[in-house]
Amino acid sequence: MLRFRQLRALTVVVFLAACAAPFGRAAAQSADAATVKRGEYLARAGDCIACHTLPAGKTFGGGRPMDTPFGTLFTPNISSDKETGIGKWTADEFFAMMHTGKSRDGALLYPAMPYTSYTKVTRADSDAIYAFLISTPAVHQPNRPHELRFPFNQRQLLLGWRLLFFKEGVYEPDPKESVEWNRGAYLVEGLGHCSMCHTAINALGGNVKSKAFEGGLIPIQNWYAPSLTSNKEAGLGDWSLDDIVGLLHAGVSNRGAVYGPMAEVVYDSLQYLSEEDVRAMAVYLKALPARSGDKSAPPSQAAVEARSDLSPLGKKVYDQHCAECHAAQGQGKPPDFPPLANNQSIEMSSAVNPIRMVLNGGYPPGTFKNPKPYGMPPFAQSLSDVEVAAVVTYIRTAWGNHGAPVSVKEVNELRSAPLY
Repeated sequence: MLRFRQLRALTVVVFLAACAAPFGRAAAQSADAATVKRGEYLARAGDCIACHTLPAGKTFGGGRPMDTPFGTLFTPNISSDKETGIGKWTADEFFAMMHTGKSRDGALLYPAMPYTSYTKVTRADSDAIYAFLISTPAVHQPNRPHELRFPFNQRQLLLGWRLLFFKEGVYEPDPKESVEWNRGAYLVEGLGHCSMCHTAINALGGNVKSKAFEGGLIPIQNWYAPSLTSNKEAGLGDWSLDDIVGLLHAGVSNRGAVYGPMAEVVYDSLQYLSEEDVRAMAVYLKALPARSGDKSAPPSQAAVEARSDLSPLGKKVYDQHCAECHAAQGQGKPPDFPPLANNQSIEMSSAVNPIRMVLNGGYPPGTFKNPKPYGMPPFAQSLSDVEVAAVVTYIRTAWGNHGAPVSVKEVNELRSAPLY
C-alpha cells in the first residue's frame, strides 16, 4: 500500500510538473512538523525530560545522577548534538535501543533506562519521538561514566538479568477489551512505565512480576509508590474514575494529592496528556486485578503499646500544627488539603511517605488544572524525632485508620534522605 501511494504521488508530480512541486514540498514539511509535534507529545508521555535533564540544566543534556543500591548511574545526553548526543543516530538505531535495550554500539543498557516498558512502544511512535529529539537544540555535554561497584560495573552480567526480567516485544492490543482500555494499557505498560516504581523490586533490581502494581519502595528516591491495583483496602478499588483522572492530570483530587517523585511525573509528563488519554489510563488501572497490595497487618501487642505511648503527644502536635489545614478529625479540605482519615497512603505498612511529608513538606505540582497549589511546610527544623514519630503515629492510627506506629529510629534515618 505504501509503495502504491508513493508511485501514485510520483505520477501526479510528473504529470503536473512544476506547478505541483511547491505544494508537494509544503505537504512534506507539514507532515514532518506534525510528526515532530506528535513526538513531543509522546516524549512527554514517556517522561523523557525527567531523567535526561539536570534540575536547572539544559533540556535533554543528560548527566542526572541516579543513586541505586549498586552505585550511581548518570543519564545520557539525548539532545540532537552530533558529538555528545544522538544527532548521528538513525531512526532504526533509536528504535532498536527502545525495543531491545541495546545502545547504538550494541552495549547492553542498565535497566534504570525503562526499556522493559519501552519495548512495547510501536515503531511509528518511536520514529515520532526520534524526530522530536533530533529537532531539539543541540546540547554539547559529554556523557559522564557510571560509578558502579564491582561486579555491577560488568555489563555482561546484564545478560542474566535480561533473561530473568526482560521480555522483548511491541504491545499487542487485547481484542477482548475496549479501544479505551487498550490505549490505557499501552500508556501505562509502555511509555508511562508505571510498573517500574509501583511494583516491588527484588535484590537483583528487577520487578517482582507476581506483585505487579502492588506498590513498592523506590530505592533511588526513598519514597514509597502505592498500589495501583483495584484492591479497595490498598489500591484504587473504591476510587472513582474522576478521582484518578484528577490526581494524574491536576496533581490533586478529592482523594489526595501527589508529592515527591510523583509530583515530578505529573508536572513534567501527565499534565500535558489529553483528557482522553489520562482517562484511558484510569480505565486500565481500575481494571487491574484486586491483588492484596500493601496494607498493614494487625498491630502486635508491642505496636499497641507504642501507639498508646506516642498518641497523646501526637495529638498535641497535630492539634497545634496540622488541624488548621487537615481539620480536627483528619477529614481535610479537599482538594487543596487532602484528607488524612481513611487515606490509604497514610495507612500503608511503609510509613516512609507520611514521615517524609512531615519532615520535608512539599507542594503538589503546579499544573494547568491547578496552577496555584497549596503546599505543606517542612517541620524538620521545628519538631524533634520523637515529635515527628508521635504525630505520624497519631495520624496513622486515629479516626479509624489502621496504620502501625512508627519509631523514632525510622524518623531519624529519613532526616538525611535526599528530597528527590
